[in-house]
Order: sequence, then C-alpha cells, then structure tokens
Amino acid sequence: MKSLGLIEVESVAAAVDCLDLMCKAADVQFVTWERKLGGRLVTVIVTGQVSAVKAAVEAAANGAIKELAAYAVIASPHEETLRMAKLSASRLLKKQKTAPKEDKSLQEV
Repeated sequence: MKSLGLIEVESVAAAVDCLDLMCKAADVQFVTWERKLGGRLVTVIVTGQVSAVKAAVEAAANGAIKELAAYAVIASPHEETLRMAKLSASRLLKKQKTAPKEDKSLQEV
C-alpha cells in the first residue's frame, strides 16, 4: 500500500537535509516540495510503502538539523490528497523544464 510522508521545516537547507535523511533511512521516493514565506517554511513530500514512509519521517524528525514544524504519514491517501500532491509535483516539473540548463557539476558527485 502506498502512503505519503510529509515534513515541514524552516529553511531550504534543513529541508534538503531532511530529504537526504529520509531517502537514506528507507525505500521512499521524493514527490515534491513547497516553499512558503520565501523559503523560510518548506514542506517535503515522499511516497512509498507505509512502513518505509514511517521510518523515513521518523528519521527526519530525529536527525534533522532544525526541529520540524510538523510531520505526518498518510496511509492510503484519499484521491483528492493524491491529486494535490501530483499538482504540486507537476508545477515543480514545469519549472524544471523552463529553467536554464544546469551545469554538469552535480553529476560528478
């Protein structure tokens, strides 16, 4: 069963750190992120099996460089909740397609 994991934290750097912790802790996939208040409040959404998402969210809650403002695991999300996450992901993808070509420096990491 697929589920969604959400974490909300202050700052983009802390959000990237949380995403890294979540992806290393369990078999989850990044869905999207939302930045509010000029990036001062960031929500990261991941998906995967319920147990993996729970482990990932717990890893972020316990190891984050900043205290999380909020976090949740939604097992078997309603179709409207999934639609909201997909809409956010499509906006992110649209921004990536219109952004100038990135340099290759991160591919070497």
